[in-house]
Amino acid sequence: MSLFEKFRPIQQAREDLLANGINPFHLTIEKILSPTEAVINGHPTILVGTNNYLGLTFHPDCIQASQEALAREGTGTTGSRMANGSFSSHGDLERAIADFYGVPFAVVFSTGYQANLGVLSALAGPGDTILMDGDSHASIYDGCRLGGAEVLRFKHNDVTDLDKKLRRLGDRSRRTLIIVEGIYSMLGDRAPLKDIVEVKKKYGATLVVDEAHSLGVLGERGRGLAEEDGVEQDVDCIVGTFSKSLGSTGGFGISIHPEFELIRYTSRPYIFTASPCPSVIASTKVALRIIRETPQLRQQLWENSQQLYAGLTKIGYTLGAEVGPIIAAMIPSKEQALAMWQGLLEQGIYVNLMIPPATPNGESLLRCSVSAAHTPKQLETIIESFANVYSPLKEHAASLST
Repeated sequence: MSLFEKFRPIQQAREDLLANGINPFHLTIEKILSPTEAVINGHPTILVGTNNYLGLTFHPDCIQASQEALAREGTGTTGSRMANGSFSSHGDLERAIADFYGVPFAVVFSTGYQANLGVLSALAGPGDTILMDGDSHASIYDGCRLGGAEVLRFKHNDVTDLDKKLRRLGDRSRRTLIIVEGIYSMLGDRAPLKDIVEVKKKYGATLVVDEAHSLGVLGERGRGLAEEDGVEQDVDCIVGTFSKSLGSTGGFGISIHPEFELIRYTSRPYIFTASPCPSVIASTKVALRIIRETPQLRQQLWENSQQLYAGLTKIGYTLGAEVGPIIAAMIPSKEQALAMWQGLLEQGIYVNLMIPPATPNGESLLRCSVSAAHTPKQLETIIESFANVYSPLKEHAASLST
């Protein structure tokens, strides 16, 4: 049997899904016009699936800093920090992140995905245990596997199940890493972090919070769910990404523990990956400053989120339970979700199509990510387009009731 034969069922499933000629998985954005607009298939399109929560990708200060770094330090680093050394700007950004969070230690990675791989695999290894939320991101799953620790899952946001599993571990609970997310990327719900902290303290475990989607979104200073819930002092490590609110690429880990610095000597993703480009480092550092100095961006983001959530709810969509920058409409079938996604795109609205097995509970989702840069008029246009493609759901519901 050829190694490639295992792809045949995947190929067949793909062909069945795309039998009508629609292919959402190879979409080309022909031209970016702004944080919220692009040209797709030759037509102006409102972007509501980009995770560009604060709209900083076109901020003039970020662009200027990036251009200046590009001219000053070149296009790339051409190697890892362990092999080629660190640019001074790498250290500057790490100090800026540490200062932003009010902690002594920060490590920068080349992507958010690698931040999870690098931090989790270094913290928990053979002989250790990881307890991860069942709805965790793929990078968390892979980071847990990479380290060689025993990996257990607890039910999504179920603190009772977490407590039960820690209790069963007995003395091993003190060598157990708990990993949760501030805002979960599929449905936009939050971890019950205060309760998780209490369980963590009860058993003496270690807690990591992935704030990828909550950085810049939650908390008085935009530091995420741990700040929002007032438990930052009880979180051992935070990981996050630059590719959402900060409008660039890369990732980081921060901690209050001095041993965290030793990750630089034990984390394979850190040691063996080329370090971030100077232009990316420069724009990210400026974006951090903007988050600190412009809290009105967060306020606008939440006003926009409330407007879109209320509009889609009024139409009749079933949404995630919490208002937030991730607003996911649950669709009964993959086929309906695909048709509705295409209908939205034809009306000039780009959202994320999410289908099993990547989604929780086998749901098919049309996922929106709201930006502070969306105008009220754009949001009304998005709501109107969702109303226009709603008829398949009404027909499906009617068929079930007869």
